Amino acid sequence: MAFPQRKNIKEEKRQQLVIVGSKNPVKISCTDVGFHHAFDSAFLVEGLNVSSEVEDQPIGDEETYLGAFNRSKNAKMVFPEADFWVGIEGGVDEKDGEMFAFAWVVIQNRNGKIGKAKTSTFFLPSVISDLIKGGMELGAADDQVFNRENSKQGNGAVGILTNGAVNRKEYYSQAVILALIPFLNENIYI
Repeated sequence: MAFPQRKNIKEEKRQQLVIVGSKNPVKISCTDVGFHHAFDSAFLVEGLNVSSEVEDQPIGDEETYLGAFNRSKNAKMVFPEADFWVGIEGGVDEKDGEMFAFAWVVIQNRNGKIGKAKTSTFFLPSVISDLIKGGMELGAADDQVFNRENSKQGNGAVGILTNGAVNRKEYYSQAVILALIPFLNENIYI
C-alpha cells in the first residue's frame, strides 16, 4: 500500500500523545501506523477502554459514526492531556438485502479540529449476516463460522474473507490517514 509523503505537523520536539478510544491491539496499531505515515513527528499511541455509547454491534452508518465519535470524545474526557483522540468503530449495514461491513474513524485534536473518514466496504456472506441479524456481533459470527477465537482483535472479517490479502491493520490505517487530512492541510480546513 502506498502512503502519502510525511509532513511536519509542528516544529515541536516533544513527543505527541495520541489516545485511541479502545484497547483493541489492531485499532492501536493501525492508529500508530497511520500517524507515523502521515506526519514526520514523534507520537506515542496508547489505548484506553471507553464507551462507544452505541450497541455492541452498530447497525447503519449513523450509529457506527456515532460510536467512533463517542469513542474519541470519551477518550478526550478521560485523558484530556493528550494531543489527539481517536475513535474507530466497525459497523454493518444492508443494501438490497445483503449485509456489508465497514468502519468509521474520528480524530479530534486539542484545538477542537475534527477529522473523519470511513473505510471501504465489503459484503458479508449470508452465513455471517444471518448470525448478525440474530443478535451476534460480527467478530463472534466470524469466530463461529470460521472456527476462530477473538478474530476481532486479529485480522477480523476483512482478513479472513480475503485470505489475508487485506489485513485489518492496513484496512483501518488507510482510514486513519484519510481522517488526518484536515490536520495535514490546516490552512484550508479551518
